[in-house]
Amino acid sequence: MSTTTKPVKAPARPVRSLIVLALVLVALVALVFVQGATSVRLGLDLRGGTSVTLQPRIAPGEAGKVTNEAIDQAVSIIRQRVNSLGVAESEVAAQGSGTNRQIVISVPGDTGRRVVELVGQTAELRFRQVLATAISTGTVDPTATPTTGVSAAINAKFAALDCSKLENLQGTGTDAPTDTIAVCDRAGTTKYILAPAEVLGRQISKASAGIDTQGGNAWYVSLTFNDEGTKAFGALTTRVTTLGEPLNQVAIVLDGLVVSSPRITEPIPSGNAQITGSFTQLEAQDLANVLKYGALPLAFDRGEVQQISPTLGADQLNAGLIAGGLGLLLVFLYSLLYYRGLGLVTVGSLLVAGSFVYVLFLLLGKWIGFTLTLAGIAGAIVAIGVTADSFIVFFERIRDELREGRSLRTAVETGWTRARHTILVADFVSIIAAVLLYFFAVGGVRGFAFTLGLTTLIDLLVVFAFTKPLVTLVARLKFFSSGHRLSGFSAKSTGTLTVIKEA
Repeated sequence: MSTTTKPVKAPARPVRSLIVLALVLVALVALVFVQGATSVRLGLDLRGGTSVTLQPRIAPGEAGKVTNEAIDQAVSIIRQRVNSLGVAESEVAAQGSGTNRQIVISVPGDTGRRVVELVGQTAELRFRQVLATAISTGTVDPTATPTTGVSAAINAKFAALDCSKLENLQGTGTDAPTDTIAVCDRAGTTKYILAPAEVLGRQISKASAGIDTQGGNAWYVSLTFNDEGTKAFGALTTRVTTLGEPLNQVAIVLDGLVVSSPRITEPIPSGNAQITGSFTQLEAQDLANVLKYGALPLAFDRGEVQQISPTLGADQLNAGLIAGGLGLLLVFLYSLLYYRGLGLVTVGSLLVAGSFVYVLFLLLGKWIGFTLTLAGIAGAIVAIGVTADSFIVFFERIRDELREGRSLRTAVETGWTRARHTILVADFVSIIAAVLLYFFAVGGVRGFAFTLGLTTLIDLLVVFAFTKPLVTLVARLKFFSSGHRLSGFSAKSTGTLTVIKEA
């Protein structure tokens, strides 16, 4: 029975396609060295570190304060605070939208605990005159004399305030500067009634930590005010020096808690001040850093905190690499055992695809901060299967054409024409799934989706620009066109009765 063969479009120049692809890969590799992107950025689950989520604290009726502008400003301030610690490759980013928008801080290494304590502080600093003070005993003194000039509500709150309770030592920083307030000190031993704030943290121009070598090596924070703050602080200290205790004290309040309340014995018109309070070196340095970059526009509650040791991160990285290596090895073995010589095309294609993936991981880490996570490695492993599936579809279509009596060269072109549509549809389905996962998921799932989508796009590039041209070239070799038993196109492999010979 004779078999009719439809005319097949002349193949594109395969050598040209391979040269262009090689030039693209070489250009990307050169760009890696030019950009200095010599290592893949690893996520916290692979290198170890700390991740903390901050959720805006929304008081009743104040949901309108949580705006995109306020969150973006908070991100900028927190990023400056983290960078001031000298932590390399830290990340501060906003996620979500509206009142559900969160700030996620990721810090590698062992500095995470310090960063967690630092970044969430509102750092609202205020200087208030002390109106009344008392030792916090935890009991209400019915004989206590109310402070004159203060509302009954504040006097009642002051009398009932128990600074030994943890909830009274959290600090909020949400009181308006114009309010008279009753608060505790940081140690939880003393309570105060404080007048409205007269000097604010935004009026500070410089802040630095120092050590008092003449006073027991105690650490302090030195402040320098701007012109507005200098005038306000000078006026405040001038007025209280003429008053008796405790009215001659100025409380330094940070996030709703009194840090110190020094007695002012003389006016301070110079615009300089010191905050003391039994600080350690790190506490003084951290306080100086948060004051230097300003207060957060919103108060935040600390949400999920994840801490991963570097050792565990290294173990997970090794496990992911081993899984990926085993996946590649199994695909290599399957291709060589089933497709024989043709399996070398699969091996070469996967190596080229892997080269593109690695180079793009390097460049994207440099350009957009892409980090490879354990979920991302899983996405890359899944993509190995997607890529192998493309090869199988193409190779099986070639064998189908050979069974119909076509020559190898004709079978390659006809088989490609028929397999191409299936490959495109399958890869586009994977890309659509990856895009949907990326935009509608959070956390590690987004890393999986991004890696899956990127590697699927690379699969399309490699199949069209490398695999197809390479198969076209090997079809011209006598080893393959004569149906050698190790070529993958033998009569036994294709299911034909006779060896297919090149027409």
